[in-house]
Amino acid sequence: MPLLVLGIGNVLMGDEGVGVHVVRALQEEALPEGVECLDGGTGSFLLLDPMQRAKKVILIDATIDGSPPGTVRRLTPRYSSDYPQTLTAHDIGLKDLLDSYYLLGSEPDVTLFAVSIPVIHEVRMELSPELEAQVPNIVKLVLQEIHSLRSSPSA
Repeated sequence: MPLLVLGIGNVLMGDEGVGVHVVRALQEEALPEGVECLDGGTGSFLLLDPMQRAKKVILIDATIDGSPPGTVRRLTPRYSSDYPQTLTAHDIGLKDLLDSYYLLGSEPDVTLFAVSIPVIHEVRMELSPELEAQVPNIVKLVLQEIHSLRSSPSA
């Protein structure tokens, strides 16, 4: 499994689960061989094994950063401290997972698609209309990333 696409988020918290919703949509697409999509939920050390087996990891996660809901930033963080400080409820677990990934000698090649969400005020399983409308666009961005990696000489 050279390429892992990992959606992180808590689907019980509405927009906070956007990463999982994007991965679920990606699983409906025709993906190149060697690409695995994984619903990472709220993150845990169980994700360490698939991350270590991958040559490249693409993460999709929500961030509360004050930007308009649905704003997507493509980041290439090297260490967990390079990730947005305002990741939501699973922040500590994901950062601990990433630190373990790096400490175990994995050469990280991680791209993060950070999706801006509003502050969460209610428990619900659906995305807000603003985020739901953005899912196809985020899927398109991730597919472009996958295809650019597949066409690069080092892939």
